Amino acid sequence: MRLGVMIGAERGDMARKVTKLVADIEWAEAAGMDTAWMPQVPDDFDCLTMVALMAAHTTRIELGTAVVPLQAQHPIALARQALSVHAMAGGRLALGVGPSHHWIVRDMLGLPYEKPAAYTRDYLEVLAAAAAAGPGPVDVENGSFTVHNPTALGAATPLPVLVAALGPVMLQIAGERADGTVLWMADEKAIGDHIAPKINKAAAEAGRPAPRVVAGIPVCLCANSEIDAAKERANRILSEAETSPNYQRLLDRGDARNVGDLCAAGDEESILKRFKQFADAGVTDLSVRLLPIGDNRDELIASKYRTREVIAELAKQVR
Repeated sequence: MRLGVMIGAERGDMARKVTKLVADIEWAEAAGMDTAWMPQVPDDFDCLTMVALMAAHTTRIELGTAVVPLQAQHPIALARQALSVHAMAGGRLALGVGPSHHWIVRDMLGLPYEKPAAYTRDYLEVLAAAAAAGPGPVDVENGSFTVHNPTALGAATPLPVLVAALGPVMLQIAGERADGTVLWMADEKAIGDHIAPKINKAAAEAGRPAPRVVAGIPVCLCANSEIDAAKERANRILSEAETSPNYQRLLDRGDARNVGDLCAAGDEESILKRFKQFADAGVTDLSVRLLPIGDNRDELIASKYRTREVIAELAKQVR
């Protein structure tokens, strides 16, 4: 199992955020992390722009998006942007995409959120024609798109596309048409009993390689007496499940009832044990969301640094 770290979800003014993004990715590469995952927060920094920034300050680490909402732009536009960033990154982009949630697409953007799985299938057909088969003409006609568009862009190295897939239909699509899935709010049971078997079966039946299963979880290094505080903080600042039926249905498939239960908290041994449980469930890539705890800014910063140093050491033990 490869170990990666989420970067870019923290708030802050734009100037300081750019400086912080650079510092965090330079640490991740120097620490030997396999991948850095950039979330697309609805009202914050563009995640593909983050990848381009981080590519300029690194040479080795894979840079992934988790994830780009499909409805926000035409697949030709996304292919053009992704191929450009992939080239700038020296072939290190992993493009995570997904149909997002009704409260982002319909309520925030004012766009239709009907039949998201069918839309994703149609979108991936265009994206594959533009991003994987180029340069050349892109000629796709399906239920959502009629595209006859030339492109001069092509990937010198393959551009992996991962799809946020939670339900059976989306997992079928991800296995058939993508290189894997990017997850959030999925515990070991949900992955081992539901996600990994379905996406692996779909990929095998489509004659595709075994897919990547990227699981995102919060992680907090702390004393055993602080575990409850870490879980409470996770529930307070990462509680998307309350407004996302997709996440609620996924929680129903596992043992975790909320994001606090998903959090790997405790000492180094406890965190390593949890990592290995995810690996045993079929996770190929773990994406760590650092979760510091403390009563003030200095304590939070110190907690973050302690946690990430331990994560870097554990990466060597889970590969």
